[in-house]
Amino acid sequence: MTKRALISVSDKTGIEAFAKELLAQDIEIISTGGTKKALDDAGLATISIDEVTGFPEMMDGRVKTLHPKIHGGLLGRRDLESHMQAMSEHDIQPIDFVVVNLYPFKETILKDGVTEEEAIENIDIGGPSMLRSAAKNHAAVTVIVDPADYTVVLEELKAEGETTLSTRKRLAAKVFRHTAAYDALIANYLTELVDEQEPEKLTLTYDLKQPLRYGENSHQEASFYADALPKSYSIASAKQLHGKELSYNNIRDADAAIRIAREYTEPTVVALKHMNPCGIGTAETIADAYDYAYEADPVSIFGGIVVLNRPVDAATAEKMHKIFLEIIIAPAFDQAASDILTKKKNIRLMTLDFVDLVTDQSETASVLGGLLVQSQDTIVEQSADWQVVTKRQPTETEAAALEFAWRAVKHVKSNAILLATDHQTVGVGAGQMNRVGSVKIAVEQAEAAGKIEDAVLASDAFFPMGDSVEYAAKHGIKAIVQPGGSIKDQESIDMADQYGIAMVFTNVRHFRH
Repeated sequence: MTKRALISVSDKTGIEAFAKELLAQDIEIISTGGTKKALDDAGLATISIDEVTGFPEMMDGRVKTLHPKIHGGLLGRRDLESHMQAMSEHDIQPIDFVVVNLYPFKETILKDGVTEEEAIENIDIGGPSMLRSAAKNHAAVTVIVDPADYTVVLEELKAEGETTLSTRKRLAAKVFRHTAAYDALIANYLTELVDEQEPEKLTLTYDLKQPLRYGENSHQEASFYADALPKSYSIASAKQLHGKELSYNNIRDADAAIRIAREYTEPTVVALKHMNPCGIGTAETIADAYDYAYEADPVSIFGGIVVLNRPVDAATAEKMHKIFLEIIIAPAFDQAASDILTKKKNIRLMTLDFVDLVTDQSETASVLGGLLVQSQDTIVEQSADWQVVTKRQPTETEAAALEFAWRAVKHVKSNAILLATDHQTVGVGAGQMNRVGSVKIAVEQAEAAGKIEDAVLASDAFFPMGDSVEYAAKHGIKAIVQPGGSIKDQESIDMADQYGIAMVFTNVRHFRH
């Protein structure tokens, strides 16, 4: 019996050449719609769907392949006499190859101004149905959803006259991944449309961006997947211009760094090491901002990641070129800056769009056996809403420094303490098991650099007692910003008053685990 292939594709990449080779192997081609027209225009013989079904396409193409003569030909088991007898009785011919990719739902919903009606019309029904039928019956049917697989199918056909079972299994698995991802996009679109906050099923889908050499350590395997609906302000959307391939740890650190950078609108440079900022500087020029970030901790920045929210010029590039950096991320690099920085073979240079600083998507964290989902910590805070709880009010300069420090401390691993002026971090205490331990680290760092005199202190969560305030006061801190909310708040307030410290409560906590 002559073999048959059903071809219906929205992505027509390589389809004419593939169909030509199928015909050369004496395989008949059934086709429909735009695919049939393209093949016919190329001079390739095709059979229309309605010739097979004896039923016309209708309802603007919504009903054309949903027919027993199509799905019977796909699902009928060749190894069961009862199936073959039923096919014979109902004049159903087997379909041995299915080449289908789906209506461009993803591309449609990514368009500016897309309407709900347009999105719904681009939900494919017949395509996934044929793919799933063919993939279920992969013992006999070869199903192709990706033009990248045309080559291996043709190679096996030419060599053996048929595809191997292992290839059909692999292609079937790929089909179910493809249709699952397609359905996930539709499910998420409709879920958002009705503003369902906690759906009973969470359907997430990501596309492989790149396999990684290893994970956090060399004995761990890892891969990098990007959100199927790209976010312009994300490390997944950054473009690498130069340097080695990113590692797992590079990606984690770069993500942490760009989260911090979006906090600031003025020219800002963020230096980061091991998921914590080691230096943040703001200034009127990006070169000066880099100086502040570097001077904040010239030891820790070595081997770190630097994010700049302005294009990199030659002057700034010269400064960065003097030390070893893993990654530099910026909106752009001018030619002179690029020439300077690319002298180092391995440094990664990346560009990122700083225009659309997306803040509304949720974020996830994996745990053994599950997944945590939360909105991002992007709450908009106004210092006018803060409460001064001490007798002394912060000075104008201190108030500016408190705002700067508060934007930064939320990105330090808790327990988090950060010391800063109005334009520069000067001490960071991160990830300690008790808060006073973080205070000591931040203070010691600032003192060692001789930068504590004008520094203020920010704490990501409340002080459980007055010891942290007292330690800070004894080392020259004159202003503190913290959420408040402890049952012992008064102890901290009294300690601040005792030492003449201005203390501000924000009433917002910023744990980061």
